Amino acid sequence: MRVIIVGAGQVGESIAADLHETHEVVIVEQDPERVEELNYSLDVLAIQGDGASVETLEEAGIADADMVIASTDTDETNIVICSTVKAVSEAFTVARVKDTEYLRTWERSKTAFGIDFMVCTYLLAAESIVQVAGMPAARDVDTFADGRVQMAEFNVGSGSPIANQTISAADNYDSLTFAAIVRDEEMQIPNGDTVIEPEDRLVVIGTLRSVQAFAGDVSPDEPTSDSGEVVIIGGSTIGYHVARLLEERGVSPRVIEQDSERARWLAEKLPGTMVLETDATDIEFLEREHIGEADVVVAALDSDEKNLLASLLAKRVGTERTVAVIDQSEYVDLFEAVGIDVGVNPREVVAEEITRFTRAGGAKNVALVESGRAEVLEVEVDDASVLANRPIKESVPELPEGVVIGAITRDGEYVVPRGETVVQVGDHVVVFLDAAHSEEVPAML
Repeated sequence: MRVIIVGAGQVGESIAADLHETHEVVIVEQDPERVEELNYSLDVLAIQGDGASVETLEEAGIADADMVIASTDTDETNIVICSTVKAVSEAFTVARVKDTEYLRTWERSKTAFGIDFMVCTYLLAAESIVQVAGMPAARDVDTFADGRVQMAEFNVGSGSPIANQTISAADNYDSLTFAAIVRDEEMQIPNGDTVIEPEDRLVVIGTLRSVQAFAGDVSPDEPTSDSGEVVIIGGSTIGYHVARLLEERGVSPRVIEQDSERARWLAEKLPGTMVLETDATDIEFLEREHIGEADVVVAALDSDEKNLLASLLAKRVGTERTVAVIDQSEYVDLFEAVGIDVGVNPREVVAEEITRFTRAGGAKNVALVESGRAEVLEVEVDDASVLANRPIKESVPELPEGVVIGAITRDGEYVVPRGETVVQVGDHVVVFLDAAHSEEVPAML
């Protein structure tokens, strides 16, 4: 597939890095230094020019393009790019926007703006935060099979009850699969004798009930957001959407916002949320309002430094868990190292969403794990599948090493995948695999 990416910022470069090995990728960028840098660092063709210009698009090979991804930092520019593309080609168009109003307009008429697929940065970041905040110790959470199957990645702390146990000893769940362990940045497929070590990251797949139960065993002192209190520091667009999504789940969060006009607007828009107009870096206020008793504090201010400070102050007064919006991707690991539990980078979130959309192919859903090093995908089994009408223990040896059958749903019911389980045509199968096999395995399933 020939893919043209317009905009070589963090999102555009991340998408290109994920796609260039399996697709023909062309990047259009106005900054000549970035063009030269990308031509050397990635196996792509990077050209300088305005992506909204027909001449530039023609130079990029728009006539042969299968997909165009508009990924500049300006919503209006991305919309114009997609409209221009539709005027001169049949390429599938993807636009990244920040303003949810554009998303709502597009959702009402999928032909609006000449855009075939639209992703909203701030809304996706908020959804990611809400999912992670609701699962103790989780770094990443995704759902499959209409919510019947959940994948989650957990940190195993040194004080976790499951640390130093074998997989067999830790597996006390009737519908959970231990898909992978990340240790010292190396990913491995565990077996029953594998020992879970402190600081490991575990990827599990199962029913919501089993994953929630496992989360409680990984970190028993941390309640979920459904039972605990959530405080959101900063009434930014992301902060607003986090509060709104929590309200939809029946949670009544508190939002701390210093700007009086913004605080008034939030109070009007969020009837189930308590809005506090004050400075979240005032430690006396934090203590007076018992912020330390919150189970999760989400820092969604307008700068990475402020979010780091707010998170560390929340930790200082006793908060169990902090989730922070981090705009600069290179800061995520650093901030997590100094005390933030989970850092969410909006650009990485939207880059993953676009990448998984391009990779879906015959899959019903795709989630990227460990920044794209592995994938979890959902497929519907047909007659041509290597899994069809065979026990799992017979079909798995024909798949590449490292493929794990994580879950099966049949006629809306969960089926525990075991070696003797016979996969039937029409089953939905959720599979973990190394990203190196992202093109090969879906075709086999």
